[in-house]
Amino acid sequence: MTEIVDDQAPPAPPGGRTYNGWTQNDTVEDYSLRYAPKSFRRWSPYVVATTALGGIAYLADFAIGGSIAVSHGFSSALVAILTAAVVIFLTGIPISYYSAKYSIDMDLLTRGAGFGYLGSTLTSVIYASFTFIFFALEGSIMAQALQLGLHIPLAVGYVVCSLVVLPLVVHGMTALSRMQVWTQPVWLVLMVAPFVSIALQEPSKFAEFTHFAGDSPTGSTVSMLGVGAGAGVALSLIAQIGEQVDYLRFMPDKTPQNSRRWWAAVLGAGPGWVVLGALKQIGGAFLAFCIAGSVGLGKADEPIQQYVHGFGTFAAPVALGLATFFVILSQVKINATNAYSGSLSWSNFFSRLTHRHPGRVVYIFLNVGIALALMEGGVFGFLNTVLGFYSNVAIAWIGAVVADLVINKPLKLSPSYIEIKRAHLYHFNPVGFGSMLIASAVSVAAYFGAFGAYGKAFSPFLALFLAMALSPLLAVLTRGRYYIARTDGLPEPLLGADGLPSATVLTCSVCATGFERPDMAGCPFHRGAICSLCCSLEKDCHDSCKGGPSASGPVSLALPVVRSGEGPGPG
Repeated sequence: MTEIVDDQAPPAPPGGRTYNGWTQNDTVEDYSLRYAPKSFRRWSPYVVATTALGGIAYLADFAIGGSIAVSHGFSSALVAILTAAVVIFLTGIPISYYSAKYSIDMDLLTRGAGFGYLGSTLTSVIYASFTFIFFALEGSIMAQALQLGLHIPLAVGYVVCSLVVLPLVVHGMTALSRMQVWTQPVWLVLMVAPFVSIALQEPSKFAEFTHFAGDSPTGSTVSMLGVGAGAGVALSLIAQIGEQVDYLRFMPDKTPQNSRRWWAAVLGAGPGWVVLGALKQIGGAFLAFCIAGSVGLGKADEPIQQYVHGFGTFAAPVALGLATFFVILSQVKINATNAYSGSLSWSNFFSRLTHRHPGRVVYIFLNVGIALALMEGGVFGFLNTVLGFYSNVAIAWIGAVVADLVINKPLKLSPSYIEIKRAHLYHFNPVGFGSMLIASAVSVAAYFGAFGAYGKAFSPFLALFLAMALSPLLAVLTRGRYYIARTDGLPEPLLGADGLPSATVLTCSVCATGFERPDMAGCPFHRGAICSLCCSLEKDCHDSCKGGPSASGPVSLALPVVRSGEGPGPG
């Protein structure tokens, strides 16, 4: 946050709110609950994009691709992976654009894209679930490497994998950007090395791969049931876009001077992650085929086994050590992102329900603790089942958000901008929230067999179709009245003369701290401007600015504003 922490900071007003040291530290808190101001977004598009892409170093893609190929054979796996990739790429474009444009994370974007202030609490849990499920899967892969390479028991390895990322995650974007930028070249070289080696030494393997049948009863040919089931597993990664935009929110403002670099970074590090992701899944399927004869189909989807064989083709004496190092590096890179994004999501969830915010750091330990429990419970052994079920709920959420951005807004069924402040939002918006609930309920029923074998196999696509169809329908039926509860009561404009979000700094009447204009709202309860966090944590106002909890329309306010100055804010 931008709380002033030096000795010149103005004291909080009598009875005002103060925050602890973690919450006041910008490099620790990382604007977990608010708009990321210009004064903090000091990284170039290249650094932001590299940091975001560093988070996709995970090896679960190799495990997922190997698992799909083993279960459904080469042809079905290839079609499933590519189909899921196209869906993920297209849905990721609008989410990345709006996040980078408005400098907000996935939770705040969802809040303003048809879900309402409290309606998005459920999606915070869905997103947090994504982060700790994949933390557990990635941690399990790392623990397998520690067991094979260093003979550390799995149970102990799970603990090691959980603790090792904590120092990085505590310091947020500042530490993560450095780590991801410096380790990315090493990771890329090690990732592609086995494929280059096999291409040079055994090029016939690639042709043989096309006949890989795995355990599929239909062999290596295309099976529609196999395609649907495989794509469902791959589509569980659709929520990865949330982790990408957790970094893209720190993009600098788009200007005529940086427009090309800005778009390249947003598209490359936003939806573009799935291009490399799909290639990794296909690579995992290929390596699973290569080692299936020696380790068996049951272990063929384990990345450590895949890379021991891969490195063994050109560095046999050190293959195990090199593979262990590669797996550890990969998993530290991704689990730092999983823990970081999970802390943001839990912060949003609990601040809305409890009106308390002890700081983002507290929720790092919560997220990692849940993931550790899943690892100890053997979540890796249920990979396809866990991801297949999760994809139904995740894609209903993403579908509802995307529908608002690409259908409702162009048709003027919803506001053209993203409103994130509690003071201006209804608690629940049936457009996004209702679409997600209905779509996920129907698709989960399909997943459990309510509509036959094909309904089960293609249940995630059912969720996506329903969510995107219901959102504009509900927007028409409700006439969009549940998007904005009241108009902005501050006289200061949201946009500056350059058309970009204003950097004018206003003083919060509750915590006496300066924040940039997009983070502020007028508050009749406190008779002044209020920052978004103080507004979220206020439990005594009973939404008086909106006419109470059951407000039926907008209320216009004219309130006094204390101006702290122009230009970059403190901190």
